[in-house]
Amino acid sequence: MFLSFFFYVKRGGIPVSIADLFHLLEALDRQVVENSVDDFYHLTKATWIKNEHHYDLFDRLFGSFFHGVDTGPEDFEAQIPEDWLNNPKINNLSDEEKAKIEALGGLDKLIERMKELLKEQEKRHAGGNKWIGTGGTSPFGAYGYNEAGIRVGQEGSGANRATKVWDKREFKNLSGNQELNTRTMKMALKRLRSLTREGLPTELDLDDTIKRTSENAGYLDIALQPSRKNNVKVLLFFDIGGSMDGHIEACEQLFSAAKHEFKHLEYFYFHNCVYEGVWKDNRRRWDAKTPTLDVLHTFNQDYKVIFVGDASMAPSELTYAGGSVEHHNNEAGFVWLERLRDHFKSMVWLNPTHLSYWQYTESIRMLQQFSGNRMFPLTIDGLGLAMKALRNPKLRFDPMA
Repeated sequence: MFLSFFFYVKRGGIPVSIADLFHLLEALDRQVVENSVDDFYHLTKATWIKNEHHYDLFDRLFGSFFHGVDTGPEDFEAQIPEDWLNNPKINNLSDEEKAKIEALGGLDKLIERMKELLKEQEKRHAGGNKWIGTGGTSPFGAYGYNEAGIRVGQEGSGANRATKVWDKREFKNLSGNQELNTRTMKMALKRLRSLTREGLPTELDLDDTIKRTSENAGYLDIALQPSRKNNVKVLLFFDIGGSMDGHIEACEQLFSAAKHEFKHLEYFYFHNCVYEGVWKDNRRRWDAKTPTLDVLHTFNQDYKVIFVGDASMAPSELTYAGGSVEHHNNEAGFVWLERLRDHFKSMVWLNPTHLSYWQYTESIRMLQQFSGNRMFPLTIDGLGLAMKALRNPKLRFDPMA
């Protein structure tokens, strides 16, 4: 069984090795856990999963291999709009009313009926007795009452009558195509590292300590070395205002993660496109601008440049003098972007707009082409690829792939 499960997980897309299988078998042989499915699940995950973004995939593979260990129906979760289960009006039923509610007749029939409703239902329902909704007597939904129902999307338990609970899995937000949070951003940013040792020798050098001790007839001779630090230099440009207002939280999380991860970090703001001036304080953007030429003269080519913006604007802002929506720019946006590209040899663009919109927005296509296909989505996978691209000038991203 263990061998079959191992190959099943490997075929499912999780990079496990024979050594991982041996480690699991050794742990089982030493009785690290008790004989229960839950213990085996946690032990296998701790032994085999090395990257958090594989957690959700492992949960689904484990659940499908060991029948009866349910992780929730992927198709149900994807098809039920979130607003159908929000802002419920909880129905307080009398004992007599509750007594009249009858179960549909077993879990299999509940599942089949729920599949039928997903095909038929077109809008949100509250307080009813048939559709997937809230606060009613239907067997399907949240915050209602039924003697044998399926609870979906409810925070915590209610009447304690659910036959099945299908809520979102604990690690679903770590799937590679999901938007980021500060913690997962920090993990992705770690891929852009250039570690060097500098400063006072305060860290134990184990290899040198062993060598010096052996040469010293076994008397301990401790060797110290400077700690390793990430010396990558990063220059961040954030698009602010207008259509970017909907992405403020993601930008704040990225900024927080970058400040934590990079010792040498500088940042500036712009709107839609970089022109002759950028700024550091949005409240004083008109009277405290930094000339873009000063940025070029101040920061050398060693800086890795990251643009963060939805790249959504009138194409004239990129191609024409005077095309800016805020002021009269004497030179087109592409002129300034080209100067930055020529100076900083390593540059990427992070776009928080969903990939499905890229092909329908002309300015996104123009900037994607201008960047040499080095525009990446602001997702876990996208940010990780962008960090690799900053180290590898040949790496490109195809949004249609």
